[in-house]
Amino acid sequence: MKSYLKIYVSSEGAAPSEVVERLMRMGFQPVAGNYDFVIEWDENGSVQDMIEVANQVHATLKGCKVIFKMETVPTR
Repeated sequence: MKSYLKIYVSSEGAAPSEVVERLMRMGFQPVAGNYDFVIEWDENGSVQDMIEVANQVHATLKGCKVIFKMETVPTR
């Protein structure tokens, strides 16, 4: 599986560079295209793991005044 993040920043919140740094510490990598970040799962990733990562993203970005959208897709 791969989880993609789209980030919407606010001029009233954290600098984009700070948001990138926080997400990269979690294991997300910046990408160009429809999404801003991706994290790849091992073969044993589960829906529960995905929910836990979404919770971690929420906690990591708390106070940054950003909105995020997360989409997880299976890979073959």
